[in-house]
Amino acid sequence: MSPFKTFTDLPLSRPVLRAVQDLGFTELTAIQSQILPYTLANQDAIGQAQTGTGKTATFLITIIEALLKRPFTKDETRYLGEPRAVIMAPTRELAQQIFDDCQALSKYTNLHSVCIMGGTNYETQQHELERQYVDILVATPGRLIDLMYKNMLYLDRVEVLVLDEADRMLDMGFIPDIKRLVRRMPPNTDRQSLLFSATFNQDVMNLAYRWLHEPQFVEIEPEHKTSDLVEQQFYLLTEEQKLPALNQILTDEAVEKVIVFANRKDQVKRLYHKLRGQHKVAMLSGDVIQQKREKYLQRFKEGHVSVLVATDVAGRGIHVDEVSHVVNYTLPDQPDDYVHRIGRTGRAGRTGISISFVSEDDAFNLPALEKHLDTRFKLSQWQENEADDSAS
Repeated sequence: MSPFKTFTDLPLSRPVLRAVQDLGFTELTAIQSQILPYTLANQDAIGQAQTGTGKTATFLITIIEALLKRPFTKDETRYLGEPRAVIMAPTRELAQQIFDDCQALSKYTNLHSVCIMGGTNYETQQHELERQYVDILVATPGRLIDLMYKNMLYLDRVEVLVLDEADRMLDMGFIPDIKRLVRRMPPNTDRQSLLFSATFNQDVMNLAYRWLHEPQFVEIEPEHKTSDLVEQQFYLLTEEQKLPALNQILTDEAVEKVIVFANRKDQVKRLYHKLRGQHKVAMLSGDVIQQKREKYLQRFKEGHVSVLVATDVAGRGIHVDEVSHVVNYTLPDQPDDYVHRIGRTGRAGRTGISISFVSEDDAFNLPALEKHLDTRFKLSQWQENEADDSAS
């Protein structure tokens, strides 16, 4: 058991403590209390934790403290485009979320953070890198490698490396890119490295031991893979019934903000076009350019749009507290994606409802999901609401 229970128990500098208090953080989460004593002492660490467990704050606080403790001396030369800490994330949404959190946690320091990712303007990012020295760089691997090959970025002075959602990076084929990037960094004995992943399979462990130096291993068993605050409903229906059923759900007064997940980009696009006549709807998928994705997400957060249709990749970065319902229009192929999807509701102590459609096309994904969650789902037949004309 860690002796640390609250943020004030930790040896944090005044600027970080002030930022933490502004954010209303007091108690440490399980991953924070177990991993921060190691990482604040400059040790490498591997953390297994689901989204929403406080891991982002864990590595950001580690980085900010490390950089504040080692300020540049007057006679040390610094170069533009030479970050001191690099955080790699698999998706643009996650990178943006980490960057926002980074700015909130470093606001009382002079540290300069930059976020670079695909789908955004090269010139703007180049300007950011050339405007002043970069302390913390948050990036998606593809854009990072582009800028490195264009000699706009140099990784030879990296003091802290963070790989977030390593399992997702493997799934998305980023590992060759990351290998090239890590080769340009100081050896693992000369930098601190942290790796976080929701799942630990052999591939993730192989990477961890290649890139980290004598890491501490912290595994937080999810008390429940899915939250008790989320009521999970499963309905049997045909593919033809799905759209009328979705319309029926969306017209229900109890439904405030809803995220509808589909497995593929073309499904998301089709759903968006079919719903937009009747509902305030936006879509998030890899086909939507980054600027628009941010705009749509903002409109959803602010309540101008009440329905968001998304793929899993886009869904990973959505942190909106007032989502009342999640609808799985198609059941995901990966059980972990189901956990991530329904975790978009039932946040910040509020309850939420997850509704999954199970048709003949989805049924084969059910056994793996039940095995993963160690449960049997109760399946109900979808009942069309006679009074509802959206089905007609």
